[in-house]
Amino acid sequence: MSDFLIIGGGVIGMMLARELAQTNADVTLLDRQMCAQESSWAGGGIVSPLYPWRYPDAVTELATWSQSSYIHLAQDLLDETGFDPELRQKGMLMVSVEDQQDALDWAQKYHRPLRKVDTDFLYQKEPNLCSGLEEGLWMPEVCSIRNPRLGRSLRESLVLNPRVTLLENQEVKGFELDGNHVAGVQTADHKLRADKVIIAAGAWSAELLSMVDRELPVEPVHGQMMLFKAKPGLVNRVILKGGRYVIPRNDGRVLVGSTMERIGFTKRTTEEAGKSLYATALDIIPALADYEVEHHWSGLRPGSPEGIPFIGEVTGLDNVFINAGQFRNGLVLAPASTRLLADLLLGRDTIISAEPYRMDR
Repeated sequence: MSDFLIIGGGVIGMMLARELAQTNADVTLLDRQMCAQESSWAGGGIVSPLYPWRYPDAVTELATWSQSSYIHLAQDLLDETGFDPELRQKGMLMVSVEDQQDALDWAQKYHRPLRKVDTDFLYQKEPNLCSGLEEGLWMPEVCSIRNPRLGRSLRESLVLNPRVTLLENQEVKGFELDGNHVAGVQTADHKLRADKVIIAAGAWSAELLSMVDRELPVEPVHGQMMLFKAKPGLVNRVILKGGRYVIPRNDGRVLVGSTMERIGFTKRTTEEAGKSLYATALDIIPALADYEVEHHWSGLRPGSPEGIPFIGEVTGLDNVFINAGQFRNGLVLAPASTRLLADLLLGRDTIISAEPYRMDR
């Protein structure tokens, strides 16, 4: 029997397992496939909400705490495991932004480093940026992280920790209820028991809660992305334009994303979306036309009302907790989301108020 059973082996589930195990708790982490193979793998890895001023305050609170923590987390994981999550501290440029004044007002309110820049600044930072731009917005502290490698390093950290039991390719078949208490979790091969059960299964979290007759307004939101095999230096930092983005990696590869489709749990790529993503890439960096498309894939985000996640106790159950619904910002919000829930689970003072994230809000 474990102190904690976490259902969901994405970045949030793994970060939570790591944090709890560091307090000498015994933790079991369960996933229906291999860890970090869903939205944690499929996303882009920008450590900032896209157009952060367009989100509610509750998202900003989590994002602000998380962004500074990634610098230490990436180094700690590299030291622990030898796997580099490839954190890039290069900043983010936003061009063709219609609501610039809202952005500047938001930055002043939250004391965030965001400012308007001119054409010389844009092309000094990104010489291959599309022509004709006269101004943009610059956020120098924004990082990006190579999310598949972050997932690999987090998983290795858990494998190396004797207090963590990792159970992969184990789908939950049901819950054993004793009144308002979950006494056991059943998979095809195991009946698992823990003092506290945490559901952190992304887009699948609502389906799991339905097994104990609880409703959660989290639904899958499908997104497609594309990868160019470019050379180092063609793009140096995250660039947003027209609601989409390009993200460079250390080896020169460039991601472009992403679409937003509500089609349930279906995952597929389409020719139409591929053409649209390709056009977006060339609209931002025309020189990408000289490089091959290496990969086109899709994933499922855990959509929630206003993008505000649910973090805390599951209503009506005395030992079940939720950490889901980060929507497009799973990687951005993961450190703060996991720390906040760990504080609640361990009875500590919380890093920020937990009220906005309650399931019964």
